[in-house]
Amino acid sequence: MTAPARHDVIIAGLGAMGSAAAYQLAMRGARVLGLDRFTPPHAFGSSHGQSRIIRTAYFEHPAYVPLLQRAWQIWLDLALQSGRELLRQTGGLMIGPRDGVLIDGVLRSAKQHGLAHELLSADAVRERYPALRPSADMQAVWEPAAGVLCPEACIEVQLQAAQRHGAQLQFDEALTHWTQDGDGVRVITTKGEYRAKQLLLTPGAWIGSLLPALARSFTVERQVLYWFDPASDQSLFAPERCPIHLWETPAQRFFYGFPDLGSGVKVAIHHEGQRSDPDRLNRVVSPTEIATMRALLAQYLPAANGVLRSAEVCMYTNSNDEHFWIDRLPEQPAVLLASACSGHGFKFASVLGEVLADLLLSGRSAFDLSLFKRR
Repeated sequence: MTAPARHDVIIAGLGAMGSAAAYQLAMRGARVLGLDRFTPPHAFGSSHGQSRIIRTAYFEHPAYVPLLQRAWQIWLDLALQSGRELLRQTGGLMIGPRDGVLIDGVLRSAKQHGLAHELLSADAVRERYPALRPSADMQAVWEPAAGVLCPEACIEVQLQAAQRHGAQLQFDEALTHWTQDGDGVRVITTKGEYRAKQLLLTPGAWIGSLLPALARSFTVERQVLYWFDPASDQSLFAPERCPIHLWETPAQRFFYGFPDLGSGVKVAIHHEGQRSDPDRLNRVVSPTEIATMRALLAQYLPAANGVLRSAEVCMYTNSNDEHFWIDRLPEQPAVLLASACSGHGFKFASVLGEVLADLLLSGRSAFDLSLFKRR
């Protein structure tokens, strides 16, 4: 006879999604064991870099909007409970060619869900926000429901809340493999062996090594984050004068930026990174990469193009269609996979923790998850 499972859910990976799920599950009374190969929050995966954008008029697909509206509320609740600033509402500008995918997608989501927004000409953007210099063939959508999340603090607060509700968290302990064990799973790590009714996989860039059969469905992409000292009037980049901004250039390049929150002006190119192995990630930023970023700044944010204060490397874990992947493994129904956030997932972590807890405890979610099924 198989011994009863000690845990209801084991979570492998305690970054953005795993920490949120640990909190939501433990808050509902589930017996949770959380494992991470490092000690989160850390700088080895996809959830670091001081700031992440949150926006609501989502150009990627209107189906994301209800999730984002709930995510806002949970982040605000967590901030209130913890007494820490996790989210700062700055508003947001989505800037690009009039016929580009960014403007079209933002307007589609805003109109379908009745979101507050304003369409601005390039001249209007330059007048209102002098730090931003869109070209004459661009326009922008302003949305008030956008801002900045503090990723390290968000993860820390979620993990602390999970522990307060009884979750057992073990760091510097990596999942190596698992097997079906009756109706549950037996989990083997670098330090021990555990049993649970269900296993939640939230390992980010390490998903390919854990599920080699699905390795072709995911790619790990190296991404560089930059912080520049303003070249001129620093006040132009104060949060009151500079919202978060996401750009699509006529050359179909995407990049984004933040106001100066005390560490310089943060900017990064969205995608275009090298395919990488998470255990062999090149963390050296080359002069060529810096020059590429400076060329974008010179054209669109010239006042930010000052001294490079710092640069860091993180990773995107991309699905083939760049939507999330949230589904059970067909051959192992006790295992739920939530990974491949494709470079736009952090803002959703709070609500996806709730979604994952719903799926694990009741088998269903109130949200439409059809975009995220295995494909």
